[in-house]
Amino acid sequence: MQSNADAAVTGLEARPRVLLVDDDQVNLMLTAAALRERGFEVVEADSGDRALELLEQRPTDVLVLDAVMPGRDGFEVCRTLRATEGLEYLPVLMLTGLDDNESITRAFEAGASDFFAKSQQWSLLAGRLHYLLRAARTRQELERSKAKLARAQDLARMGSFDWRSHGSGTGPGTFSLSPEGLRVFGLPTATLVSLRQLLRMVPGAERHGLMRILRDVMNTASVLTTDVPVTLRDGRSRIVHAEAEPEYNEHGQCIGYAGIVQDVTDRRIAEDRIRHLANFDALTGLPNRRQLIWRAERALDAARRIGHQVALLMIDVDRFKVINDTLGHAAGDDLLVEVARRLRSCVRHSDQVMEGALEAIGSRSHRTLEAVGRLGGDEFVALLPEVSGEQDAERVAARMLESMRDPIFVGGQECFVTGSVGIALFPRDGASVADLLRNSDVAMYSVKSAGRNALALYTPHLSGRGREKLELESALHKAIERNELVLHYQPKIDVRSARMVGVEALMRWQRDGTLVPPGDFIPLAEETGLIIPLSEWALREAARQAKVWSLSFGFADSVAVNLPNRLFERTDLVEHIHQAVSAYGVPHRSIQLEITETGLMRDLQNVIPSLHRLNEIGVEISIDDFGTGYSSLAYLTTLPISEVKIDRSFVRDLGITPQSSAVVTAIIALARSLGLRVIAEGVENLRQMEVLHRLGCGVMQGFLFSRPIPPDDLETWLKTTVLPRRAPWIGQANALEVSENQRRLSPGAVA
Repeated sequence: MQSNADAAVTGLEARPRVLLVDDDQVNLMLTAAALRERGFEVVEADSGDRALELLEQRPTDVLVLDAVMPGRDGFEVCRTLRATEGLEYLPVLMLTGLDDNESITRAFEAGASDFFAKSQQWSLLAGRLHYLLRAARTRQELERSKAKLARAQDLARMGSFDWRSHGSGTGPGTFSLSPEGLRVFGLPTATLVSLRQLLRMVPGAERHGLMRILRDVMNTASVLTTDVPVTLRDGRSRIVHAEAEPEYNEHGQCIGYAGIVQDVTDRRIAEDRIRHLANFDALTGLPNRRQLIWRAERALDAARRIGHQVALLMIDVDRFKVINDTLGHAAGDDLLVEVARRLRSCVRHSDQVMEGALEAIGSRSHRTLEAVGRLGGDEFVALLPEVSGEQDAERVAARMLESMRDPIFVGGQECFVTGSVGIALFPRDGASVADLLRNSDVAMYSVKSAGRNALALYTPHLSGRGREKLELESALHKAIERNELVLHYQPKIDVRSARMVGVEALMRWQRDGTLVPPGDFIPLAEETGLIIPLSEWALREAARQAKVWSLSFGFADSVAVNLPNRLFERTDLVEHIHQAVSAYGVPHRSIQLEITETGLMRDLQNVIPSLHRLNEIGVEISIDDFGTGYSSLAYLTTLPISEVKIDRSFVRDLGITPQSSAVVTAIIALARSLGLRVIAEGVENLRQMEVLHRLGCGVMQGFLFSRPIPPDDLETWLKTTVLPRRAPWIGQANALEVSENQRRLSPGAVA
């Protein structure tokens, strides 16, 4: 009967397969029976040759082999197994009646796993077999683990190495590299390589530094951690990470190092890429806001220690939005890339300075921080980490402005751009990076307000102007709620009949009892987006006033309202205008929309559908400032335009320069050929009126006739000036008309 111990042992295996080999039939039968009783599957063989045949046919878990047999004995069978692939690790229990030391030694030399003397102690034999099976399984698991580890190391491009010192620990010692480690260095797995040979794969400059690190590590028995650039035999450059820890003998002496090597080239490239994306602008390649602030902070730290000045230059591209809206975002990006290149060429720009990588270069390492960066949009910043004074900063700023003078070709078109530069100095204009950014921005906007394409140093009074701007913006937000906005109206005069044929509505802001000049708040409204609600209010107010005048003195002409391009962003613009006009019961022709030529061309394709729908409901469209745009005049043939207004810049020199007359003549001829009305704005004297009349333009507006006046004063102006025909220009207009009629009736006149 099987004992409890035997059962416990047997439970560890699921009928392990035993090949039992013995030439003694009785002993073979008894041993086989005992092993089967204890849970083993037994295959019997009575000779060494038969055992080898069975092993070829079917695998077995353990071999019980009689040592002394006729023919091929157990020792020879064992040696044959160890030389056969697949059987070199098969557990072999040598079973023999010999118990002398010589036989035992022969058995182990032949490759036996264990030795057992023949006896009737079957339980002991079974226990010994289970022990061998466990050992074999442990070895198999170890081999599998080693294979998995090798595969994992191979996938991770990692290998191990071992170095053993000879004596002092500082000599060449003995060096070995695992097959996976050899692959890291691009070497065949069977290569024998020394530490000296590996060091030769490191470029010269880095090699000396590495050897210094190795000597320090060995002398102090410390941990090694380093990245090493290597050049493989095929010429490829790689980066190998090495880590090693010291190993000690029983006396506590360092006897060598064990460690790993790993190819980290791809990881380093990815890390460098991530680091670059985090610190540099994707479009221009310049340092971004984060990198600039980091550099500026390092520059200020150095300036505080050494006692020099730092300059921060804020650069904004003038008229960039016009180019971006007209030519498209792709062209705008190309423009920014070229501007970035030109600005960068004006300073000693360095891309190599990164967080954690500012290495000392004597006492002037901070100078490597100098760079031009992009804050966003069309705003750039130049950091000058050491300047002797404002003159140095002004010279760099002037160089930047000069670099932008040459034309830039984008979108198949030649563009000219300028820049506005504001300068702030540390410590004079601020003690922190935030202060310098803010104050250089204030100085830059002062340049824009003064006409652009220049530079300006920050001064304290500019901040005061900035606060005024913020206060003005805040008050403008509340202007509609407080009913502070009013419309003044400038009459349009037909000089041929000496009568008013319409008015233009011009917005005014009555703040604290005084009128804020339009030049002060209209640009601010456009910048902040408030121009949209202001324009919507103007449309409603103009329709309301047209109704009041129609009831008061029979006004039946149109009120022209300036429509900013941003209002076309409303998807319901046409419905909004329709509701604003219909709410006061006036016909749609009572409202005329004036759109600047430049504003129209910024987003022509999106504007066209709205213009056609407005025309369908009876709202007329007038092109303001005609002739000042940068686009072709071909759009006049496709847009539902009723009127063009000759810009005052062409009217100013009429009768003085022939060029002005030529331009006006061309505009009038073009408008007539397309069936469009023509009106001239900015008429201030009789000379201009006479020339315009002679050239064929009869409708005009300007200070000669009337300044923009409040709505209540318009009726008074009509009653006191036009109707009684008291205005000085009326007589002149009548004389012109008589002269024109006489010319037409003269015999030599051409009809």
